[in-house]
Amino acid sequence: MTSMQISTTANAAPVDDARLAEILANPGFGVHFTDHMFLVEWTPDAGWHDARIEPYGPLAMDPATAVLHYAQETFEGMKAYRHDDGSVWTFRPEENAARMVRSSQRLAFPELPVAEFVQAVDALVEIDQRWVPDPAGEKSLYLRPFMFASEVFLGVRPAQHVTFMVIASPAGAYFKGGVKPVTLWLTEDYTRAGRGGMGAAKTGGNYASSLVAQQEATAQGCDQVVFLDAQEGKYVEELGGMNLYFVHDDGRIVTPETGTILEGITRASIIELAGKLGHQVEERRFSIDEWRDGVTSGRITEVFACGTAAVVTPVGSLKWDGGEVPAPASTDLTMRVRQALVDVQYGRAEDAFGWMHRIV
Repeated sequence: MTSMQISTTANAAPVDDARLAEILANPGFGVHFTDHMFLVEWTPDAGWHDARIEPYGPLAMDPATAVLHYAQETFEGMKAYRHDDGSVWTFRPEENAARMVRSSQRLAFPELPVAEFVQAVDALVEIDQRWVPDPAGEKSLYLRPFMFASEVFLGVRPAQHVTFMVIASPAGAYFKGGVKPVTLWLTEDYTRAGRGGMGAAKTGGNYASSLVAQQEATAQGCDQVVFLDAQEGKYVEELGGMNLYFVHDDGRIVTPETGTILEGITRASIIELAGKLGHQVEERRFSIDEWRDGVTSGRITEVFACGTAAVVTPVGSLKWDGGEVPAPASTDLTMRVRQALVDVQYGRAEDAFGWMHRIV
C-alpha cells in the first residue's frame, strides 16, 4: 500500500521557546496544545484524501454537521515518550490503529488503514517534537487521534463525509505526589454498555453516558465509578475509563472478559507482562460478590486498574450504598507491573516484546 501524501503548512507563529519551557515544566493534562494538527478527509467517491498538517486552530463547522446531532465519532488515546538519548517513541501505535478500525466498523465509518493511522501520528509528532517533554516525572506528549461525521446533513444514516484528525497535548504525571490507591464507587443505577451495544468501541457516547455515574461517585467521596453488566447486574465490567485486575493469593490474576468492555492497549500489554513475571492471567466473568468475598477472606491480595493516562493504579476501598469493602492488603505486584511497563515505555528497560515504535 502506498503511504499518504501529506502536505504541510507550518505554523507562522509557533509558541516561543520560553513559553514552551513554562508549559512543559507543568503541563497538566489536556489544557495546552501543540503548534500543529493533522487532518485527512473521506468521501465515498474520493476515499481518504487531502492529508495535511496545518497550524492548530478552531474548526469552522456548520450547525447541521452530523456529529453534533447523532454522535457518529470515534477516538483514540496514546502517548509519545522522550527517552534519555533524546529520541521519541510511541507505544504499540498499530494496536491503537487496529482498535480504531474495530470502532469504525461498529460506528459505520470508513476504515483508516493501520499504516496510514501510524503515519499520521508520526507526522504530527515529528513536526511538533519539541513539545515532547523530558521523561522526568513521567511526562509525555498525549496524542488524540479522532474521527467524526463532518457531513452537513440531518438525515439519520452513516455520514458521506468523514474527517480524521490528530491533535497533541503535553501531559504531566497522572498522580501528583506519587501513585496512591483510588477509591471506587459501585453504581447500582447505571450501566456502561449492553450486549450488542457500543461498549467495545472507543466512542464519545460511552464516556458521555458514564459522567452521571462518575458524578455520583465524586459526591460519595470516591475517585472512580465501577460498572456492572447490564444483563444481570452482578458481573464487574470496568471503571469509567480503566480496566480492572484482581490478584489472588496463589499468584493468579483475573481480569473481566471483553465483549461489552473496551479492550485497552495497556490491558493487553499487562496480560503479556504479567505472564513474563510468572503470573497466569484469566479472562473471565468476575462477579461483584467474588470481589467482596475475595478481599474480605484475603484470597484477593491486590486489585488494580489500568489505562493510558494513569498507566497502572492500585485500587483501594470499594463503596456502595450501604456498604464498603476495605482496601486489599498489598500493592506489591501492582507496583512491579507498573514499573516494568513504564520502564519499557521510557526506554529504561529492554523492549522484549517489540512494543516501542521510534519516530524521531
